[in-house]
Amino acid sequence: MEIKKDILWRVYLCFLGIVVLSVCVIGKAFYIQQFQGQYWKSLSDSLHLEYRTLDADRGTIYSEDGSMLSTSIPFFNIYIDFMADGLREKEGKRFKENIDSLSAGLAAVFNDKSASAYKKILETGYRKKRRYFLLTKNVSFEQYQKLRELPLIRLGRNKSGFIADDMEKRLTPFGLLANRTIGLSRTFINDNRQVVSQNVGLEKTYDSLLKGVSGKRLVRRISGGAFVPVEGSEIEPENGKDIVTTLDVNIQDITQTALMRMMIANEALEGCAIVMEVATGKIKAIANLGLMPDGSYFESDNFALKTSEPGSTIKLVTLLAALEDKYVTIADQIDIHNGEWVLNGRKIRDAEKSPKTLLTIKESFEHSSNVAMAKLAYNNYAKNPAQFIKHYEALHLTTRTGIDLKEEFRPLVKNPSRKDWHMQTLPSMGFGYEVMLSPLQVLMVYNAVANNGKLMKPYLVNRIEKDGNLLHAFEPEALNEHICSEETLRQLKECLNAVCVEGTAKSVFKDALYTAAGKTGTTRVNDGNFKYGDGAYQSSFAGYFPASHPKYSCIVVIKNKPRAAKYFGGAVAAPVFREIADKLFAESADRQPLYIAETATDSSHWRWSGNEKELKKVMDALQVQYADSTGSGKWSIASNTTATLVLTNLIVSKQTIPDVKGMGLKDAIALLEGINMKVTVKGTGKVTRQSPDAGLIFNRGETIALELN
Repeated sequence: MEIKKDILWRVYLCFLGIVVLSVCVIGKAFYIQQFQGQYWKSLSDSLHLEYRTLDADRGTIYSEDGSMLSTSIPFFNIYIDFMADGLREKEGKRFKENIDSLSAGLAAVFNDKSASAYKKILETGYRKKRRYFLLTKNVSFEQYQKLRELPLIRLGRNKSGFIADDMEKRLTPFGLLANRTIGLSRTFINDNRQVVSQNVGLEKTYDSLLKGVSGKRLVRRISGGAFVPVEGSEIEPENGKDIVTTLDVNIQDITQTALMRMMIANEALEGCAIVMEVATGKIKAIANLGLMPDGSYFESDNFALKTSEPGSTIKLVTLLAALEDKYVTIADQIDIHNGEWVLNGRKIRDAEKSPKTLLTIKESFEHSSNVAMAKLAYNNYAKNPAQFIKHYEALHLTTRTGIDLKEEFRPLVKNPSRKDWHMQTLPSMGFGYEVMLSPLQVLMVYNAVANNGKLMKPYLVNRIEKDGNLLHAFEPEALNEHICSEETLRQLKECLNAVCVEGTAKSVFKDALYTAAGKTGTTRVNDGNFKYGDGAYQSSFAGYFPASHPKYSCIVVIKNKPRAAKYFGGAVAAPVFREIADKLFAESADRQPLYIAETATDSSHWRWSGNEKELKKVMDALQVQYADSTGSGKWSIASNTTATLVLTNLIVSKQTIPDVKGMGLKDAIALLEGINMKVTVKGTGKVTRQSPDAGLIFNRGETIALELN
């Protein structure tokens, strides 16, 4: 009996304990629900919800005429939430009714799978109750627009389960044109799983304005570790601002094409060409080309901003200093010792020996005498070299230009306080060595001479806009109103003109329809990859055109391979300058009077070109007697150089520019556009002049200017 009581006591005790425990649990649950519910709900949400960054649309970079140089295009990743209420209600009635038409629509939009394949994918996802299922990636905006009109999807996200995750890609519509200057904007994840932005060019300089302000989106964690956006939780980003540059797409194309042609022909290593608007300092074109391992050329670096020893183009600064300080005039004579001068044990030589030992300063400049410029620097400034350096400072050559690109190199202009200043430094600087300048800095000086002594700061951005509204405009800025006196300026211009008329660039500009002014340069390369003795030369030409009323200044710098067949500045860089100048002069709306007068022709001799059938039809109708020397060509030339009218074939090639002189405008346009050339026209009547000339090799889409009279 005692045992039974003992057992019952224990059972009752356990039962009582269970009752007490149950009361405690129920009480605690009630307390949590009524008094701590909000806290635990928020804690649960914090474990399943998080904010994700929404990138703003990056602003667009435009050329001065409004062409897009760099812009962002949207693309989308498409997901499906097969557990969406709209798909599951009424046992999936909506999904089942639309799956066939939706599958056919997806196949038509993406054209990568059959309708049956898409149907199988959708049915599998629905059956497995997939959440945030990736349907396809990198959908274009055009495809996305079509996608939104498909059955089921057009009902909206809640009913269809379709989710579009929008992204963006950076696009440069003109490809290689000014690619390095415009720059690139790309984002990637590094080895430490950190998001890294890598920008160069204008994309880097104005990154804070272009990228805008990011927004936020609330996302919920679902099964499988995926996150889905919470509808209506977005904090919209503020899109980036737009940049309008000073670049001109047409001038850039002309500049890059001319540079590319010479780079390929001479198998050069790297090169650049810059075109600047004289009056303002606006950069209208900046082309950079480097040789790639596969033999092609690409804008691999901004060579226009990299420093090197400029060579003879810097002789303009030496001449300016000597003239401004009244040590010489360009009419004074200087003994160049037949092109060889020994100074303190070092032999200074001219590239080409002069037939005379005595030259005027003007003659020594136009024939690029190293001896003359070394003597000007040494003889006049050896006792006070700081005075010589002051001219570099006045021309802002001792500091960066401040152009809108962060990768600009710092120049190196030695001064007497430096440890590496020695007896040969001053004469070497006189003809372009022991000083490191970028092509852009050298161009600034030539542009200042063309601009009647006003030194302009080069710049690349006209204005900043937001949704078409002007936020900030950049104006031309003068760094120095007068780099020298008017008399010095007159003498400098005379010498620069002489280079292109009688000097080292004479053969390049002898038949130009305008006058150019400038200076050639040829420099031995010593850059770490090559030493002076390796036979690698840098060719350059800097100048402006038309010489009497300059509109543009331009510099061309090309680094040639060792022991290249051509390496003189007059043979490599000057022809590139000439090609650029020819095309810009021909296309200029306010073309100045021509400087070369044509010889009057005898009116009894004439030439008429056009469609062969039409020419014959006209002459037969007028009963004109002619000798037919045509073959099976479409185009012919009727000429009357003798007593007999002769009809001959006009040879047309898809590689070389045809001769359209003598044609009417209709025939000329039909012929030139038929071989993929662009045509600009001035005047009426028949074609009397064309630029570029007939017989030259042309590129697809190249512009030809026709003058009618």
